Amino acid sequence: MDTRDRILGHIRKGLGRSGPVSSDEAAALRAGLANPKPNLVPARSQVDRFDQIELFVAMAEEAAATVDRVGRLEDVPKAVSSYLASQNLPSDIVMAPDESLDTIPWDDRGMLSIRRGVPEPSDEVGLSATFSAIAETGSLMVTSGPHHPSSLNLLPDTHVVVVREDQIVGAQEDGWVRLRKSVEENGGLPRTVLFITGPSRSADIEQTLLMGAHGPRRLHIVLVESRDSDGGA
Repeated sequence: MDTRDRILGHIRKGLGRSGPVSSDEAAALRAGLANPKPNLVPARSQVDRFDQIELFVAMAEEAAATVDRVGRLEDVPKAVSSYLASQNLPSDIVMAPDESLDTIPWDDRGMLSIRRGVPEPSDEVGLSATFSAIAETGSLMVTSGPHHPSSLNLLPDTHVVVVREDQIVGAQEDGWVRLRKSVEENGGLPRTVLFITGPSRSADIEQTLLMGAHGPRRLHIVLVESRDSDGGA
């Protein structure tokens, strides 16, 4: 018996099963996986699109993120440059090699110096896209892969994220529905799925809030109106 069989055996024992499930039980389990029932979802996130967008902004700011709203993708470089200048941060950026960022005219903002790839310990500012954004909590749902090194979420002291309005969903469950659809269409689950709610913080020591304890001390979101997006992930 290999390790996998031993683990599954312990799980079956914990569930009170002496062996494999019957064909009827297996069919019921497969049906449940194919069409999962939603959990109880707070009513505040089940609103129209305009209110979902406003809720996402409000909840993100409540979690100590900052949000800059722009009308077009062409406006993103200027917004990023202005934010970095306002915080007295360097204009050197390590950016995710994400195709969704390729349509942004970064060269139009010459003062930004962009390197694409994995961040180094010396990189102070990281920039990425997101898979989805959760209105209920103001969270970003980020999937890892060649397009998004996980270290971009953790290593740079400042994390700038470009979000399109059409990526905003109501509740966390809606984000998982979107991910399942993406997997069905494109194949392959991401290695990790990370929910980012505001900058990193901790109050473990004497209940004193410390920003940047385990990751970025700043989270800045550039929110682009949907009219300029293509609807992709």
